[in-house]
Amino acid sequence: MIKHCIEKAVGGRARFSRTEVAICVPSGSTAVERRAIRDAATNAGAGHVTLIEEPMAAALGANLPVADPIGSMVTDIGGGTTEVGVISTNGLAYSQSVRVGGDKMDDAIASYVRRKYNLLIGDATAERVKKEAGTAVMPADGRGASVSLRGRDISKGVPREISLDQADLVEAMSEPIAQVLHAVRIALEQVKPEIAADILDEGITMTGGGSLLRGIDIVLADETGLPVRVADDPLRCVARGAGKALEEGIYRGALIAA
Repeated sequence: MIKHCIEKAVGGRARFSRTEVAICVPSGSTAVERRAIRDAATNAGAGHVTLIEEPMAAALGANLPVADPIGSMVTDIGGGTTEVGVISTNGLAYSQSVRVGGDKMDDAIASYVRRKYNLLIGDATAERVKKEAGTAVMPADGRGASVSLRGRDISKGVPREISLDQADLVEAMSEPIAQVLHAVRIALEQVKPEIAADILDEGITMTGGGSLLRGIDIVLADETGLPVRVADDPLRCVARGAGKALEEGIYRGALIAA
């Protein structure tokens, strides 16, 4: 996959030896995992490989003032992990990676449907339901909009169709959402008072596909008492941030993980 991306970006193989590649890694990744990523990119033909931690890339992609001596907080909810980072003066003042994200939300929906309705559904169906009707906020009427889904009845072994309300989805995803909120609370407890004061003014910026879940910014704002905004084009913030670091030469500075 890395080789395909390099070929698509630079064209002919003759240029591979001069290709510089920036790859984003979770802030909680181990030295062994980072070495494996470097080796994979090198084996794919990259000439020079640098790693940037995802919270920093997300902050760059969201156009946060990472170079200024003020604290900025970013919460990146990806598919496999959620990255919480506090950035100040081109460095991470605090970072945490928790293994919960969009995939865990899909799993939670599938488990809920199996437990409550005795119906087996696949990952693709769970993701579709999440995108169509998923929300983190309980609807005002206690039910909200509904979405239909089909699966296999566990007891009878035949296909069956059911309807899920948004209230069901709030209950189904409550645990992974609570884990994200807990990670943010821990980050706020760990940062220095001066940076915490900056975050009070600047608020929290959300990136990643998980930030597109309806109402998750409202839940986070209620939980922390801070202003929360979803970045423009949150799905591509990390990728754009990595590209920005590479193009502008920021990757030569301290914000790239060794």
